[in-house]
Amino acid sequence: MADLTGEIIDGRYQLLRIIDSGGMATIYSALDLRLDRHVAVKIMHPHLATDENYVERFIREAKAAAALSHPNIVAIQDQGWNQGGVPAVFIVMELVEGATLRQYLNERGKLPLVELMPIIKPVLSAIAAAHRLGIVHRDIKPENVLISKDGRVKIADFGLARGSIIGQTMTAESSVVLGSVSYLAPEQVQRGVADARSDVYSSAVMFFEALTGEKPFTGEDPVQVALKHVKERIPRLSQMMTGVPPALDDLIYLATSSNPDERPVDAGDFLAKIRALELDGDSTGMDSGKSQMSLELDLPLQSTFAHSQKEIVESPDPSSPTGEEKSKVNRMDANVDKDKKSGEEVSRPTKRKLSKRVKRNRVIAAGILIALIATTWYIVIGPGTRVEVPSVAGMSITQASNALTPLGLNIEIRQKEFSEDIADGKVIRSDPAGGDKVAEGGTVYLYVSQGKERYTVPTIAGLTPEEATALIQDSNLRVGAVTSRFSPDVEAGKIIAQEPAASARVMRDSLVNFVVSKGIESMAVNNYIGKSGEQALNELTAAGFDVEVEYKYSETEAPDFVISQLPEPSGDLPKGSKIILVVSQGTEFIKIPNLGSKPSDEAQRILEDLGLVVKVDPSGKNEIKRVYAINPKVDSKVKRGSTVTISVR
Repeated sequence: MADLTGEIIDGRYQLLRIIDSGGMATIYSALDLRLDRHVAVKIMHPHLATDENYVERFIREAKAAAALSHPNIVAIQDQGWNQGGVPAVFIVMELVEGATLRQYLNERGKLPLVELMPIIKPVLSAIAAAHRLGIVHRDIKPENVLISKDGRVKIADFGLARGSIIGQTMTAESSVVLGSVSYLAPEQVQRGVADARSDVYSSAVMFFEALTGEKPFTGEDPVQVALKHVKERIPRLSQMMTGVPPALDDLIYLATSSNPDERPVDAGDFLAKIRALELDGDSTGMDSGKSQMSLELDLPLQSTFAHSQKEIVESPDPSSPTGEEKSKVNRMDANVDKDKKSGEEVSRPTKRKLSKRVKRNRVIAAGILIALIATTWYIVIGPGTRVEVPSVAGMSITQASNALTPLGLNIEIRQKEFSEDIADGKVIRSDPAGGDKVAEGGTVYLYVSQGKERYTVPTIAGLTPEEATALIQDSNLRVGAVTSRFSPDVEAGKIIAQEPAASARVMRDSLVNFVVSKGIESMAVNNYIGKSGEQALNELTAAGFDVEVEYKYSETEAPDFVISQLPEPSGDLPKGSKIILVVSQGTEFIKIPNLGSKPSDEAQRILEDLGLVVKVDPSGKNEIKRVYAINPKVDSKVKRGSTVTISVR
């Protein structure tokens, strides 16, 4: 895919640099120009954007992650099609600056248990949240575990996810092909099915690799690795390394069982069992102190908690005297005690001074009064008289009218647009939007869907490339790969075939590939005169020529050798041309053999085998007739088919 750095997608997201690129999409660091924040934009490769299966998988990734609200799942913020510039299907995600677990393992080889647990538990917590909603990730692997610079763990790429709330359109075959074979559960390989227990298997394999530094199975190609997951049992951790707590060894061995029924039922069950091992650290050999503080959020909560406690301790009671008031009270008490002791009475008039508490209460009362007056004005004669617009997105025009008209609002269709998500005739959005307010009797403008933007692929077979290019562009499509090949049926320079097929319905700017004829292929013809007729027939037929064989007598060529060929061997001939081979039957003349004293039947058979017509002239009374004369005479030459008379007696 071409580097789109610098492009502005959807008039909003400016692509800054490439973060990563895979077989399906490229991820860019981008700036959201509307909200002035950094995001990650995932853009599907153009050659896949014309395949609706891949587009549906891409959209399903956005829907799957957007359906989940969890601190350890990469948040999806937007999804759409770039219509104003470079054609692109994109997803906008939160930007996680850091590295993947794969990069950590590539750098360090493996991780000790004390460092791995704070990573694996947030991953399982995130997957458990998905499982609770009936979503199965189906592609758990170190490449999809992100670790930010501040230590937060997040899981990404729900492109293979399945679940009732996001659709079930992925086929078994495509899931096996697209998944990572090193982490596929046996049932995914054998039957192409996956449930929550399949994610448990993949997570346990990832745990195994991170702790041992090795994948459980390797092979020369992905098929071999996949078959090992089906036919072989993943070894215990204790077989690969020392110092593994026995309880953890048993749990990982159970979670990687070939039988799904033996594994934890889902990621939540798997996580609960890991926590239980940590809490029982004395008997399992795992540290329990850290696990009790773990919230699977990877957040620095301790400092925030301490700050909250400090604020609570230092916050004064509004009903208790202030420090200054306490000081005054103490001084007054002291003076009274002093006067009492001296027996003197104080009758000096004094003006009472208001305390800060009383002043504060009066200010609060005044504020409440002002708020009541402002609220009354807002509701009676101010902006509060405006009507809140309900959300009508996804409704039909009739439904939107029924929702807006009773509120005293008018509706007007401002524009019809194509939409990949909203069905034809349904409302895409409104202006003002749902939740905004408009004056009574105001107008709400509707943007209505025309359905998916699709164009018909024109028929270009038999056209020249120039004619086809003009027709494709007029159909809001683009010319893709142009190849050529020989054709015995289509003249050179004309189009033989196209992809997608004519009349197919595809997205705007989809690529149309076509094949141009190079005409009939010509080939050099060898000279086979004097060579074996069988050899000539085989070679010419294999080269694609139409070969016809004729047989003639020849006094110069041995039987089955080529006497002549037509056309004569000079230069090239178009493939499929007719070639006539004249093959020798041998000499036309036969030498009369000596058949004296041979039985009549034997002599007759010998002469007929030589291609001669035999006439028998019998005489005598012998029971077995034998030849005593032949005409023409012995050793004379006659043509095949001539009559030979034998006299027998």
